[in-house]
Amino acid sequence: MNKKLYVGNLGDAVTADDLRVLFAKVGTVVEAKIIYDRYTNRSRGFGFVEMTTVEQAQEAISKLNEQELAGRQIKVAEAHPTRRNRRPSRDDRW
Repeated sequence: MNKKLYVGNLGDAVTADDLRVLFAKVGTVVEAKIIYDRYTNRSRGFGFVEMTTVEQAQEAISKLNEQELAGRQIKVAEAHPTRRNRRPSRDDRW
């Protein structure tokens, strides 16, 4: 069962390949993705990495959270469902 991880506090120069190489040291990476602003095409400073097993994902969190990547201390945590998958709230009406 694949497990998706959130990776935050990424520098502008970090690529999906950089994430793939870093997380491959812990386990098998299914997909690595950087999120870009749709208007400026600049990195939004976070991305996602999908690992093949829950155990590998937990190991990646414990080993890579708060590690340095491209001069920044990255944050690695379990990814939460996207906004589209959650129940609408009162604020979503606008």
